[in-house]
Amino acid sequence: MILADFAGPWAGTNGFRLMPSDPLVESPATLTVTTAAGGHLTSVAYSWTHPDDGPQDGLVVIGAGDREGSLVAVWGDSWHQQPAPMSLTGSPGPDATFELTAEYGGGWAWRIVFDATDAENLRMRMDNVIPADRATAEKSAGPYPVMVTDVRRV
Repeated sequence: MILADFAGPWAGTNGFRLMPSDPLVESPATLTVTTAAGGHLTSVAYSWTHPDDGPQDGLVVIGAGDREGSLVAVWGDSWHQQPAPMSLTGSPGPDATFELTAEYGGGWAWRIVFDATDAENLRMRMDNVIPADRATAEKSAGPYPVMVTDVRRV
């Protein structure tokens, strides 16, 4: 079960930026992990505050994929990904991390990484992945963090 040991409410901070050269702007954040469907699904509901557009929220629902060791997820966010949710795929990492990714057009991709290496802290990082053909001197190809949510048990 994904994040089963992390079930319950969490609170901390969220850093947000739109462009790679922008600083991360921190705001309060909450996150709630729940398991469902007999432990076959995990939902991660979160809230954060956009510096200009105010309170936002999102949901990631994660389950096992159809191949051994694979994951599938659906994600929606009131600011980033709406009105239609995004489908992502991924896998667990070697050390209590896991990564979910999806392309969203022209080689651009979105990546959500959960870091559960510390039982008292949980990190959710959301990266925008710039394709090589869209890179510039200011925006190099590859991932950059758009949101970094660091929370502790409430």
